Amino acid sequence: MEKISQNELREAMVSSLPNLWRFAMSLCGRADMADDLVQDTCIRALERSHQIYDLTGVQRWLITICRSVWYNERRAQAVRQSKSLDGAEGASLASELLSAETNIFFAEVFTKVMHLPEAQRSVVVLVLVEGYTYRETAEILDVPIGTIMSRLSSARAKLGQHLGETPTQSRKRLEK
Repeated sequence: MEKISQNELREAMVSSLPNLWRFAMSLCGRADMADDLVQDTCIRALERSHQIYDLTGVQRWLITICRSVWYNERRAQAVRQSKSLDGAEGASLASELLSAETNIFFAEVFTKVMHLPEAQRSVVVLVLVEGYTYRETAEILDVPIGTIMSRLSSARAKLGQHLGETPTQSRKRLEK
């Protein structure tokens, strides 16, 4: 296999930054921390650029590195509990391509997602926002596929309760 150039890798990394930032935000819940986590991830990725031979897998590779960096930092700080992340409410996720009503709904849902336990937040972002399959998400998070399905089901139920919907209604709404 032919090794990819540094320029090709950097271009692929730059195009993956929005997705990587959303995943980082799902882990830490604060925009400033997500920025730092993405920066640390990119530095680690550039240091390990010899490990990647296929540009199609760069985004998954970066998300895997991001998760590893996050957990290493958490271990170093001895933070073992998952808590509600009220600091995420200030994150600006509005899109000019969507209507104001849709942006308001997304902001409301995002706020509720950030109150989920970390494990459920990560699964929601990877499956429902980034569009990874259950199997891909299981590989990225290094857990069994059944765990992904369970976490997603629990997250949907909790989000539905917060939004005043039945689990079936919330699932249909979140999958749109």
